[in-house]
Amino acid sequence: MKLSLCMIVKNEAATLPKCLNSVRKVVDEMVVLDTGSIDRTPNIAQQLGAKVYHFKWSNDFSAARNAALKYVTGDWILVLDADETLTPAIVPQLREAIARDEYLLINLVRQEVGAEQSPYSLVSRLFRNHPDIHFDRPYHALVDDSVSAILTKEPHWQVGYLPGVALLHTGYQKSAIAQNNKYAKAATAMSGFLATHPDDPYVCSKLGALYVETGKISQGMELLRHGITVAEENYDILYELHYHLGIAYSRLQKSPQAISHYQAAIKLPIYPMLKLGAYNNLGNLLKAAGDFNGAKTAYATTLKIDPNFVVGHYNLAMTFKALGLFTDAIASYQNAIALNPNYAEAYQNLGVVLLKVGNHQDSLTAFRKAIAIHERYNPEEAKRLRQGLREMELM
Repeated sequence: MKLSLCMIVKNEAATLPKCLNSVRKVVDEMVVLDTGSIDRTPNIAQQLGAKVYHFKWSNDFSAARNAALKYVTGDWILVLDADETLTPAIVPQLREAIARDEYLLINLVRQEVGAEQSPYSLVSRLFRNHPDIHFDRPYHALVDDSVSAILTKEPHWQVGYLPGVALLHTGYQKSAIAQNNKYAKAATAMSGFLATHPDDPYVCSKLGALYVETGKISQGMELLRHGITVAEENYDILYELHYHLGIAYSRLQKSPQAISHYQAAIKLPIYPMLKLGAYNNLGNLLKAAGDFNGAKTAYATTLKIDPNFVVGHYNLAMTFKALGLFTDAIASYQNAIALNPNYAEAYQNLGVVLLKVGNHQDSLTAFRKAIAIHERYNPEEAKRLRQGLREMELM
């Protein structure tokens, strides 16, 4: 089976090399459609072995993606953005899946590296080079609608997914969003689409979440609630709708309603890894409300789903600390640190717990480590912590 990479790009010189290097030995061809770069993006793509084509940008991501599809010659198509990379560990599963006869589309788990919201999402980025597959929607372009239409006419096909993280995405980090003016571009494109498709639950979810994120909370909540009424049994979208309503109610400091939506989200029959954000946020709300045992259960569930979920270890440690279970707290802080050696807050709170159990020497070591990391990333906190230790006569 011949596998083709298909991309649209514009001014991606900083991120494109890492993206292409992650797939160049996996795919049989790389097709890159440039939509008007003024940097070295086209040259970089060519130097790394891609076939580069050009397209005049029309404020429509689907139009660009569909134009790119016309140049692809492979049996299967992998779609990436320049701020994404393919994980090496997923490659054997990917090769095995595309060799099977039954799949039309294979969903991929994407890790949202450094994002403030849900740490994982499911994206429809690997599919057959079927003549009727095409992208829809001017923003957050998807092939899902065309795939659903094909399945109705050709029911022998199946849609699958690869377990485990397939893609790493850095585009939802705050710095990346601000740098690329993503919020404004997304709102403009999705608002126009929503005007003619008011009952599209996917756009209700994405635009509603964007409104909540940018402070238009009442507008966002109205869209999210409407999305729930029209989503039917589209469980992945229902999850996102409930998840973002949980965030919205949290912003309004209405914890009971937020908890209710997170609980509704985690009950949905979707891939467990996608629920990490809801379980974690639910744990945060329960902990804040003083329900430490409920919080402990929520955080422990995140670690059953993903033992490498660093924040889960840290939050579980904070809950053990609040319950007075200091031995368990120490172990959980150490787990978080093992996964992220630069986790200053974990070292800092580890120092607090070690001090509580009378282990002054190891406590001081942990505090010093926290100060050293804070010096690099948060000098004010390093200064505050150092002053606090002096007042306690630990330094």
